[in-house]
Amino acid sequence: MTTTGETPGAAPSVQSAQSAQLVSDLVTRIPEFRDVYENHVFHQGGVQPHVFFWDVVQDTVRSFLGESPCAADWRRTLAFLEEQSCRGVLGVDEVIVTSFLGDLPSPHEPGHAIVQQLGPVMAAKFVRIRPLG
Repeated sequence: MTTTGETPGAAPSVQSAQSAQLVSDLVTRIPEFRDVYENHVFHQGGVQPHVFFWDVVQDTVRSFLGESPCAADWRRTLAFLEEQSCRGVLGVDEVIVTSFLGDLPSPHEPGHAIVQQLGPVMAAKFVRIRPLG
């Protein structure tokens, strides 16, 4: 599914802009990620959405497990990502599927139960990429 102004097989620069916008929107909506974002930009020399989302996954799982009381509430993060997943934007979906859903804990790892809390759109995408959990 594409949105207005997008075409299938959009140029990588369009997808990069979309994924960078996802990061910006996340930090705006959930300001608890601001420090992680600023640290990321400092060390990476700019926004690298797939790299940044490794930290998002880690903080979200720690929040889910109750290990980090200062982290963004995992429910807010999942709600935001579910909302973004519903949009059908290629650059956004690529980051969410590859660098969030793909990096969630495996069945034998602590925090795997978070996959049971995914919204319907992300849950369907998760099952497609990781049918065994």
